[in-house]
Amino acid sequence: MSEKLWDGRFTEGTDALVERFTASIDVDRRLHEWDIEGSIAHARMLAETGVITAEEAETLARGLKEVRREIAAGEFVYDDSLEDIHMHVESRLFEIVGKVAQKLHTGRSRNDQVALDIRMYLRAEIRGLLQAVVRLRKALVALAEAHIGAVLPGYTHLQRAQPVLLSHHLMAYYEMFTRDGERLRDALGRIDAMPLGAAALAGTTYPIDRDSTARQLGFSRITENSMDTVADRDFAIEFAAAASICMMHFSRLSEELILWSSAEFGFVEIADAFTTGSSIMPQKKNPDVCELVRGKTGRVYGDLMALLTLMKSLPMAYNRDMQEDKEPLFDAVDTLKMTLEVYTRMLPNITFKTDVMAAATTTGYLDATDMADYLATRGVPFREAHHVVGKAVGFALARGRELHELTLAELKQFSDHIEEDIFSFLSVPQMVDRRRSAGGTATANVRAAIQKAREVLEASFPAEKGGGD
Repeated sequence: MSEKLWDGRFTEGTDALVERFTASIDVDRRLHEWDIEGSIAHARMLAETGVITAEEAETLARGLKEVRREIAAGEFVYDDSLEDIHMHVESRLFEIVGKVAQKLHTGRSRNDQVALDIRMYLRAEIRGLLQAVVRLRKALVALAEAHIGAVLPGYTHLQRAQPVLLSHHLMAYYEMFTRDGERLRDALGRIDAMPLGAAALAGTTYPIDRDSTARQLGFSRITENSMDTVADRDFAIEFAAAASICMMHFSRLSEELILWSSAEFGFVEIADAFTTGSSIMPQKKNPDVCELVRGKTGRVYGDLMALLTLMKSLPMAYNRDMQEDKEPLFDAVDTLKMTLEVYTRMLPNITFKTDVMAAATTTGYLDATDMADYLATRGVPFREAHHVVGKAVGFALARGRELHELTLAELKQFSDHIEEDIFSFLSVPQMVDRRRSAGGTATANVRAAIQKAREVLEASFPAEKGGGD
């Protein structure tokens, strides 16, 4: 079928440059699996409702399966003149089964067809991403469990603040990526609406059964408004937003690993398999994976902004601008998928230099807040205690010593409430384990959080693995 599927009212052929400019086949060919699956379901629904015969439906299904086989085998020929994957599939179907192929498009448009393809594609990809997020969370929990006794400085403003468990720090990222999984699952719920049958924008006069098509394709419901159906890309934007937030979490983790692997910190060493060298400096070992993830985060942000900008001023209903939705969407999916995979493989291959981390908790006056707490437990108002400890810190700074390195006599000049027991009170293990408030860094809390996370992951993984069906 060499003529275009829409050329009945045109008196001259399309300019070759326009064909190249308007073609999307180089991008949307990856939708072929869902395009064909949707077409098979549509043909069978048309037979169920008597629009075509059962024999015609099966002929169409057989031909569509052959097209799918050819694409999978690399035998399929693409042509810019056919614009998109829908026209490629239908044109080849005509060559395989003849004129009955011209009945396939009854009761639908490319507008609702592409909406279906994208929803089915994104539904499948999110299910895979949910599994990947679970694997990442498991890797974080395993690291936290393996390093339960290790301490390091917690930071605010990138300044040493208070000692925390390394496991507590790692479990903070577990919480972040847990929320990312929740956002993806929420997005999946809104994707789960079947758009086929909205046709171009107004619905169709044929007696179609959209619920039947939805059941065949595994959707829980159909879309409610035909104009909104073909105009809607909220679900793609919502996914890109969720992907952007997830990449932001990866970027923050990457930044910490980059800092921690530097000589200035010396907290971690990333395995050689996940680093690279310098073309000129033989000694260099660069955290390129982390740096690229940090950079690719901006790329996914760009995908989100591209989609938002694309849709911001479009009138109802479908507009050709929307053809440009696929590149940013596919890029966001591919980038997030690769990032999840590489981080899940890299995390177990990071060596934490716990002795260096522990040594860092003994400098920088990380015990100042605990000294104020010590005074407050002995009846000194906290604001007054804060002032007293500030004076003590200034005294220690002037002498190049830490608070715990001052003598009892030196400390008592700042408050008569200070006794010999202050030195055990200011030990790092005590400072950590006294923080027993819910969500705090005390060892008992962190052990409980790890156990809870393990139970959640073990309970949820079968559902994630099955895609939530």
